[in-house]
Amino acid sequence: MPPEHARTFGGGVADTALQPVVLAALILALVLIIALPRRYVLWPFLLITFLVPLGQGIVIAGAHFYVGRIVVIAGLLRLASAALNSKGRVLAAGYNSIDSAFFWCTACQTVAVLLLFRDMPSWINQFGVLLDTLGTYVLLRFFIRDEEDTFRVLKCLALISLVLAVCMVVEQVKLINVFSFIGGNRATPELREGKIRSQAVFQHTLLAGAFGATLLPLFMLLWRSAASKFIGLVGIVGSTVMTITSNSSTPLLAYVAGLLGVCLWRIRRKMRMARWTLIAALAALAVVMKAPVWFVIAHIDLTGGSSGYHRAEVIDQCIRHFTDWWLIGVKDTGSWGWDLWDAQNQFVNVAETGGLAALILFIVMISRCFGRIGKARKLVEGDRRREWCLWLLGAALFSHTVGFFGVNYFDQTRVSWLALLAMISAVTGPILQSPSDTQPLSAAAEEPVVSEAMTPLAAMPWPGGEQAVSLRGHLSDRCYE
Repeated sequence: MPPEHARTFGGGVADTALQPVVLAALILALVLIIALPRRYVLWPFLLITFLVPLGQGIVIAGAHFYVGRIVVIAGLLRLASAALNSKGRVLAAGYNSIDSAFFWCTACQTVAVLLLFRDMPSWINQFGVLLDTLGTYVLLRFFIRDEEDTFRVLKCLALISLVLAVCMVVEQVKLINVFSFIGGNRATPELREGKIRSQAVFQHTLLAGAFGATLLPLFMLLWRSAASKFIGLVGIVGSTVMTITSNSSTPLLAYVAGLLGVCLWRIRRKMRMARWTLIAALAALAVVMKAPVWFVIAHIDLTGGSSGYHRAEVIDQCIRHFTDWWLIGVKDTGSWGWDLWDAQNQFVNVAETGGLAALILFIVMISRCFGRIGKARKLVEGDRRREWCLWLLGAALFSHTVGFFGVNYFDQTRVSWLALLAMISAVTGPILQSPSDTQPLSAAAEEPVVSEAMTPLAAMPWPGGEQAVSLRGHLSDRCYE
């Protein structure tokens, strides 16, 4: 895929492309985003984001405003209105180390692109990129404020996964992409080695499969809740079907990684030993292998048509061309080797667009996510329900991390990644905060604080869980509710 910084603001077609049904859906979504209670605002946002092709949008003076971007702007306006009418925090549980790493990583990439290209189109491009990434992240951090918001978002994603799974099955049976009827996607699915690779609303089959695969542990979280067991099962089915019908190795690896993360629950108190064992195994492979250890990827082919060697070559050439990108990234990687303009590796993509500083910050961000989950789990040890919640968030994070070695997120898929980061901050924040750090927040002007969302966690049913739940920090961020 073309590098992120090589596109104009929005890229794509030169004229407005907006089907009547999409326009109607967009208007409805905008009205709902403005009018709905805070806890339901993300439903229209997510539905319009994941059910409308990326090519649908409006072109104004050469700038592309995709449907997804328009709803982000509407959400930010809603956020600004709520923030001005309340004294509470904009970000749930306050600004944390994950936010810091994310913001600085984004800043490094933005500055690097501006220094590399130094022209007005680059400024326009980066405005669009910041709206897509930073704007969406702030929006999700604002609206996902606690465990209950996390469950609401997951229910919406489960329904979306089911719809997309059905559409991907139609591609397998009828050889037609349903989303091509509203523009933005190819009409017929890709074929490789005689296998149909469904892509649904996404820009590539890899992204479709990765979206479904990385959500599996989160849908297991829903399934473990007695109140959401059915919708959790719906999500698991949708996730599995999306992974299988994509017929790509990277989504399958991410799916297996998520399952492996869940299965490691039994050794959750020995994860330090597990990490050192993995490092030792990689060191042993490096000793016995003739090629660098990352060429293990070249031998992974789960579908019979994988480009594992290309994935390994992307990493290899990135390391060999370290001097090209370490400072402020690189304009183009096409000169590194055959077909290497297509850097389908999230780590390499961050490196080539932001340099070494951005890559380090991206890795630090993932590390801090794992660290916060681990610390929070230890603090609630003995409370099986909350332990499982944190553990499954960690399994989803592990699934994404494995998937990053075979794909970079450049379409709607990035929203699911940003949503996971927001969920981790929202769930771990109240646990990691000390009572003295918890500040009472005033009620929002738009609706009263007291609502059904303040039902104590101890009263929520959970199979095999503990009923005695610590409520420390649970109500610390009920602002905007």
